[in-house]
Amino acid sequence: MVFDDIDKKLLEYLQSDSKQTNKELSNKLNLSVTAVYERIKKLEKDGFINKYVALVNKDRVDNAFVAFCHIKLIQHTQDYVMKFEKEVTNLTEVLECYHISGDYDYLLKVIVKDMAAFREFVVKKLTSINHIGSTHSMFVINEVKHTTAISF
Repeated sequence: MVFDDIDKKLLEYLQSDSKQTNKELSNKLNLSVTAVYERIKKLEKDGFINKYVALVNKDRVDNAFVAFCHIKLIQHTQDYVMKFEKEVTNLTEVLECYHISGDYDYLLKVIVKDMAAFREFVVKKLTSINHIGSTHSMFVINEVKHTTAISF
């Protein structure tokens, strides 16, 4: 597939509001409704668009305490890595998990109701995962920038 400037613009519009109608998008892009529809279907089919989601306001659902946790495994064996990654994906409080370079092995983004809920998460869930050697947590004071849009 040729990924052109119109596709990039279409993705920008969809990232800002995926509920826009094909008619609205066609007006912005100076294309026919059918052309917009076909481009969207092609972007979906070719894996440029993974899925459509609703972004929930964490304050409104009383889950606004955000923490980042560095995780160090006791060993870096393939078995330990695979088991940790499998188990951490089952923790609903963990929004994101990255295998990173540096002093720690993983970086987790955790969201819970408050400090008490975070402590419960760490004590009852996170530390129950085998092969964790150490953790280091940081708490968000103020969210300066948060976006899900990828720029081109």
